[in-house]
Amino acid sequence: MTRPDTVTTYELMGERLSPKRTRIDTGDAEFVVGKDVNPVEYFLGAVLGCLNSTATMVARDLDLEIDDMEMTVRGDVDYASYRGEPSEARPGLTDLDVTITVDADADDKELETWLAAVEDRCPVTDNVAHATPLNVSVEST
Repeated sequence: MTRPDTVTTYELMGERLSPKRTRIDTGDAEFVVGKDVNPVEYFLGAVLGCLNSTATMVARDLDLEIDDMEMTVRGDVDYASYRGEPSEARPGLTDLDVTITVDADADDKELETWLAAVEDRCPVTDNVAHATPLNVSVEST
């Protein structure tokens, strides 16, 4: 059971700057989606960013020293539905493959334990692996 004082609520605001650019305000910082990378690339970057921070925390908890870590994420998107074209393909990523290359003071068994904990604890990859309810509504100004 989750204690109410342990839940962090995120509320970000987005403002359309152009058909392909959206300013995102987190309350603490701002960034523009579509300026440097597209929304899918931001999403994939969020997967890698969360895996990095989770992997670092887990390594600390397991008393493992990570000397170097590189991650690659690969995903396929069929943009036909997005463009409004007839298609049987879903508009989102069909699958994601992540490879983590790590140089650490750990043997294979320790790395397996580490990876299992990373997969179990990473919030962003949990949202990818398990359906998260999404409610979208519209309001007129």
